[in-house]
Amino acid sequence: MPLHRCPIARPGQRIGLLGGSFDPAHEGHVHITREALKRFRLDRVWWLVSPGNPLKKDGPAPLEERMQAARALMRHPRVDVTDIEARLGSRYTAHSLRALKRLYPGVAFTWLMGADNLVQFDRWQEWRWILANVPIGVLARPGERLPARNSRTARIAREARVRDAESHGLGGLAAPAWCFVDMPMRDISSSEIRARGEWRGSEDRPTTKLA
Repeated sequence: MPLHRCPIARPGQRIGLLGGSFDPAHEGHVHITREALKRFRLDRVWWLVSPGNPLKKDGPAPLEERMQAARALMRHPRVDVTDIEARLGSRYTAHSLRALKRLYPGVAFTWLMGADNLVQFDRWQEWRWILANVPIGVLARPGERLPARNSRTARIAREARVRDAESHGLGGLAAPAWCFVDMPMRDISSSEIRARGEWRGSEDRPTTKLA
């Protein structure tokens, strides 16, 4: 894959990775991103707009539509919206992370996700490898705090949990390390936007809840 088409990062930088279908991107994603930059003291955040989510039966809108909408919404000098997963030919987070660590030696990646994803994290392919190789920053969503804290992953990895008060150092820690940041969140989801008919193609596709 041509490196000139990839986001730019230097060895030593702390880069947060927020993956998802972004079908469509919304203000909740923007809010999570800004909080992650601040709470985890990241140099940058990359939105990894995925070709599709293997855990969801129904496919998303075309990738180019989702990319355009995400870039129009997320305007921040330290945030990159990228389709690098599609160009890597990867549909699974573990595959993407292996490739990124190979392409960007010396860059400290942190995987970012909402608390709802922590609840189902043990269903992800090679989730134990992800936990063992990349720090994870978990950002609370409305109604998901208690289920996330009691999730199977949280129980198994309890000794690797970083306290909220030490969240600023997460990006520089060696994995396994994860931090749950409890904060006010915007209660909005992509599925609600599609159900209201506010996203192109939403009338033709079933509405399954997205992160």
